[in-house]
Amino acid sequence: MKKNKKIKAFLLKALTNKKKVNFEIKKSKKVLILKYDRIGDMVVTTPIFRELKEALPDIIISVLASQINKDVIKNNPYIDEIYTNYKNSILRDFPTLLRLRKKSFDVCIELEPSVIPHAIFRLKIINPKIIISIHKDGRYGVTGSEIKLYDFFTKKDKNSHFGKIWLDTLLFFDIKPNSTKYDFFLSKTEIDKAEQFVDTLGKKIKIGINTQGSFPEKSIKNKELVEICVGLHNYFSNIQIVILCNPSQQVEKKHFISRLEFDYVKCSYPTETINDAAALIQKLDIIISPDTSIVHIAASFDIPTISIHENNKDSYRLWAPTSSLNKTIFAESTYGIVNYSVHDVIKSTVELIEKIELNI
Repeated sequence: MKKNKKIKAFLLKALTNKKKVNFEIKKSKKVLILKYDRIGDMVVTTPIFRELKEALPDIIISVLASQINKDVIKNNPYIDEIYTNYKNSILRDFPTLLRLRKKSFDVCIELEPSVIPHAIFRLKIINPKIIISIHKDGRYGVTGSEIKLYDFFTKKDKNSHFGKIWLDTLLFFDIKPNSTKYDFFLSKTEIDKAEQFVDTLGKKIKIGINTQGSFPEKSIKNKELVEICVGLHNYFSNIQIVILCNPSQQVEKKHFISRLEFDYVKCSYPTETINDAAALIQKLDIIISPDTSIVHIAASFDIPTISIHENNKDSYRLWAPTSSLNKTIFAESTYGIVNYSVHDVIKSTVELIEKIELNI
């Protein structure tokens, strides 16, 4: 095992070796940012695009996004070009990576907290002058500082949210961010669809509930959903609860709600894209969600949020809600949201609604 680790360490050092280039980052004309993972990660990354473009208006910002998260930034005015990456297929990505290589980027910003082989392969092909990343502990006994592919690393930060950790990469441009707020730009079509739906709800307190998490153990079960709906209605008779649904969930959720016969609960229209979901979230008064992607989208519009989180304080620190009004309910489990307090979800939602009503 030790010999195997030494071989991997040798290959990692050899693969990441590169000649240093004399280049002043502040003179960059073209920057590529790698963020080809999940939806929530892209939402949390959005302040980088804005702060970089506002500080350096003439800079061309490109993003290597994923099929899953690229819609988050498709209307973003701070981004000039978006490329799609297929994380698990470097052969499929190869033509795109060659196109990126021909662009001759001045700087690439890679935001992975670990040493990731697929990111290294892509960076080697793209071959920018300078590569910036956040602090990495290393891999196979090789420290982050020994990986010569990267020209600059941010300082190790064990206390901050990912939003702040990622924004720290702009320090190498001598940019001090003015705001950490997330951006989510929507088209008129997406906004109009949401407005038409919300107009049918009347002048009620509109509570959106997202039941789905990123994996089954991180989802609100139907029994818990009923308890939350009934509990909230016991406090407020003038509420309309909207269950967020994508097309694959519509039939099951509509059938479930019809059996309840609660006139204050209904399904959303089929949110075919994450932008459809974002447009609806923007029009609601409060969001309840076990999924951090939805929580971050709500934060981009500063919608009050109740999040349900596994009992993992490090994960919570990195992905905590940032809406000005928010509350998190922690489950007993460290994986998923097993054994969380429905009572606390109801109580915290009531408290936020009362604050919202005071501000109206």
